[in-house]
Amino acid sequence: MSDTTSAVAARIQQEVLAQGPGPVGLLDNAPAAVTLTDVAVDFGPIHAVRRVSFPLVEHHVTALVGPSGCGKTTVLRAINRMHDRSGGKVSGSIRLGDMEIYGREAQPELIRSRIGMVFQRPNPFPTMSIIDNVTSGLRFNGIRNKQVLQEAAESALKSAALWETVKDRLDQPAVRLSGGQQQRLCIARALAVEPEVLLMDEPCSALDPISTSAIEETIVDLASEVTIALVTHNMFQATRCADLTAVFLLDNDDHIGELVEYGATQQIFSAPSDPRTEQYVTGQVS
Repeated sequence: MSDTTSAVAARIQQEVLAQGPGPVGLLDNAPAAVTLTDVAVDFGPIHAVRRVSFPLVEHHVTALVGPSGCGKTTVLRAINRMHDRSGGKVSGSIRLGDMEIYGREAQPELIRSRIGMVFQRPNPFPTMSIIDNVTSGLRFNGIRNKQVLQEAAESALKSAALWETVKDRLDQPAVRLSGGQQQRLCIARALAVEPEVLLMDEPCSALDPISTSAIEETIVDLASEVTIALVTHNMFQATRCADLTAVFLLDNDDHIGELVEYGATQQIFSAPSDPRTEQYVTGQVS
């Protein structure tokens, strides 16, 4: 391990330990909003990820960490059935509460209204105003009442910590916002339909440090309203935002992504139970 890697690992452990002992009984007492059991995802002959079992605990933030290509985003997209559009085959069980997401009676569009998604790069609709971006999902679902749309937009923008910035220019094009503001707008757009779960795929990867800090604060605040799964390569971000962490790595023999450890974030970064996790969080696996 290089001196630089050792220093980074030490800083991560210091930041974790400074947060105190962490919540007691978190895994035992809190219900699961989403439960994954023995999930695998294949793309034709390519096995992307396998043997994934863990819950997204209700009203908490779960970080998915691991090196590139180990299946984090693949699993995230499986949760709201995005692989329906890319030819991926999902096996195993993913349950939203008591509903099997891939069951015969499950409707993909309804699932996506209950499980929102925020992507790596801000993707506001470029021809729409700020308010039309936020309410686009509601209007897609047939809501036309202007007062309802206005109230929903205000509530979502407040939850995304953007209301005070844009309340006097809601009719302006969304593309006039800064990158960080556009990402918070995308969070507001996802929140406007009142999802139960919010999936976030590296939402800060294209942002500057100030915008990243604002998004992280928003994530922590949102956990009281919605269950969050956060894919991140930033170990410090995981320690700052996540109550729980799932560590993904590539199997050494056949290079298929798999879950190697899941638990409270403090435990994962200060005293992991799997030696492979320790190697990853200390920078020995990249």
